[in-house]
Amino acid sequence: MGRFDHLPPITDEEEARIQAGIAADPDNPEWTDEELANARPAREVLPPEFFEAVKRLRGQRGKQKAPTKEFISLRIDRDVVAHFKKGGPGWQTRLNNTLKKAIAKKR
Repeated sequence: MGRFDHLPPITDEEEARIQAGIAADPDNPEWTDEELANARPAREVLPPEFFEAVKRLRGQRGKQKAPTKEFISLRIDRDVVAHFKKGGPGWQTRLNNTLKKAIAKKR
């Protein structure tokens, strides 16, 4: 079974719309048979550093520049999490900073 076998087949109308979109895009024209025949694998054209930079899977974080943080699993009351998430992205950093301030007050 192929990767896209679960999808319904493309209708002639959809195919025509797709082809019209390809033809209308001057920045990304469809390749000719000659261009396809002359194409080379990315590993032959791009530097090895490129592949090192992109080798992690989507959604995975890279190594910390200075490993100063520790990954933990922690159960926190829902209302506390909701409070920090309400501020949008960066809520984990804000939570971390709040904990740091609490530690500093205790000293």
